Amino acid sequence: MASRDILHQLKQRFGAALPRANVAGLDRLYVFVTPEALKDVCQFIFRDLDARYIISIGADDRPYSGKFLVAHNFAFDARHVLCSVLTEVNANGGRPQVPSITEVVPPANWAEREFRDLVGIEPVGHRYPKRLVLPDGWPEGVHPLRKDVPHDFCPPDYDENRDFQFEAPPEGCVVVPFGPFHPTLDEPTHFRLYVEGETVRGCEYRGFMAHRGIEKLAETVLGYNDIPMMAERICGICGCVHNVAYAQAVENAAAIVVPPRAEYIRTIMLELERLHSHLLWVGLACHIVGFDTLFMQAFRIREPVMWMAEQISGNRKTYSLCVIGGVRWEITPELRTGLRQVLDKLEAEWQAVVAAVSRDRNLQRRTRGVGIATPELVKNAALIGPVARAAGVAMDCRRDHPYAAYDRVEFEVIVEHGGDVWSRVVVRMKEVFESIKIIRQCLDKMEPGPLQAEIKDELPPGRFGMSSVEAPRGESHHFVITGENNRPRRWRVRAPTYQNLQGIPAMIKDQQLADMTISLGSIDPCFSCTDRLEVVDIRNQQTHVWSQEELVRLARRKT
Repeated sequence: MASRDILHQLKQRFGAALPRANVAGLDRLYVFVTPEALKDVCQFIFRDLDARYIISIGADDRPYSGKFLVAHNFAFDARHVLCSVLTEVNANGGRPQVPSITEVVPPANWAEREFRDLVGIEPVGHRYPKRLVLPDGWPEGVHPLRKDVPHDFCPPDYDENRDFQFEAPPEGCVVVPFGPFHPTLDEPTHFRLYVEGETVRGCEYRGFMAHRGIEKLAETVLGYNDIPMMAERICGICGCVHNVAYAQAVENAAAIVVPPRAEYIRTIMLELERLHSHLLWVGLACHIVGFDTLFMQAFRIREPVMWMAEQISGNRKTYSLCVIGGVRWEITPELRTGLRQVLDKLEAEWQAVVAAVSRDRNLQRRTRGVGIATPELVKNAALIGPVARAAGVAMDCRRDHPYAAYDRVEFEVIVEHGGDVWSRVVVRMKEVFESIKIIRQCLDKMEPGPLQAEIKDELPPGRFGMSSVEAPRGESHHFVITGENNRPRRWRVRAPTYQNLQGIPAMIKDQQLADMTISLGSIDPCFSCTDRLEVVDIRNQQTHVWSQEELVRLARRKT
């Protein structure tokens, strides 16, 4: 068993520094580590065992254990194991401290700064312990994800005049602001570019400007089966990904077995989502570089996919697909026939688009050699999805950590080796054909049977669950600790943009300023995925909590 083998290697190396562990099946491993050994254990996993860093999570566990909790999650892709390295942190009078791992695991940079902001756990030794998530005027010492802070808390000493302190630009450079409102970037983010002539020499990022507080709401207000509908609103494109990933994390924690037919339906809807996402992205990429004919063709071809999604779920985009243990929607024989017809037409039309894009020299001049991510950057920034595959790194959660029905279908992991924007275009274009292939296999193999597992008892509290789903942009990872009152104690969402954004400074360094837009656009950024944490609207002192009835009504209302 791969998970036991990994645990054996860790025990041989670190012995008593691992007080306990939980081997949760073939593909999940939870290892508790003493704080003193945390840095060495993570270095061994990341460097010696060549695991991929996923995310770090901070949690306020004081109501249950009297301590705080930190988890660093890694993926052993070749061995198909997700591993969480957990450390209990003494409360220390409300000022908990944990050794930072960023010196040995650089991609933990943002995640450690985030749990410093939101949970108040200080990563000692972090090389850049600057505010990341909290708004500029939020008071020091107030941490919204602590259990004793209510979800609708408004800090009375919020300072609306306080500004974020940016670093000084390098000598000889001028500052060029890129966003949060920019003619070629539709979402709120700010890159402070340091430019020498026309060449970008560096940048600083300031984001997290759209706060929704979903993780706090999940821990305090909603129930297990309310959360999937909120989870799919994390992203305007990858909603089904988060819907499925959350449900799978809870099912993983509670050992719930999903019926096979439901797994096939989840796979079909996830691939429909990948189809319309990739078609949209290739169209937008053509638009960014001025090729609007293909932009319109891509959107025209995409439209029947959206109609098909609406016929299945009642909505073009937010499908409300999952409940814990299954799915809501059936794919009837009539829908199956209609879906096959849509796929046949899409495949023929997309071949023509791919042929046109592949021959276009102007598009290639704008994208070849631009925004390069090397395999080393993929490792050290934990880049994922098409960005990694375009750099020659063959990672794909559908194959490496199979879920739903992906272990019962055949598909190719598309890999290119240029590492540039053009390679990302090619990866996405080819992945459209793989998605069509996967959906056809699911339609052929779907078995009759129930759509939901029968769950008679309350879900047990205090269990850990992890789920990775390959979104069109890359891996979306959900981590859950089950809790009381029919809701999680802690739910952490890591969307792919969160990790890929951290590679942008290296990808644009020494590039032309004019290439910034397509370089950033090539990771298919979604800031609504990334800017997901906080509590309330401070300026008007108002909050609104969606009731279950409102969420159901919104989910079923046709757009």
